[in-house]
Amino acid sequence: MNEISIEIVKILERGECPLGHKVGDTFKYPDDISKICQSAYHSIYPSITTLRFDGSFPWSQDKDTTMLCCPDPNNPVVFKITRTKSDS
Repeated sequence: MNEISIEIVKILERGECPLGHKVGDTFKYPDDISKICQSAYHSIYPSITTLRFDGSFPWSQDKDTTMLCCPDPNNPVVFKITRTKSDS
């Protein structure tokens, strides 16, 4: 199974997440899902699923990485989702 990591790389607009996420926060899927804002998780989950099952995004230069924002229009948090292929 592929390993998925999630990292916060930017917070746009005012630069503060109202739920306390910070640039540099990292999470492992599925272990740390309860630590991610549920609105943000709902937005990034389809991309997590795509990478877990060997899919890719045609607009990404790196087929093992994609970036997405949460739906907060005042302080969008940018998540970098990375797949690491495991041997098992």
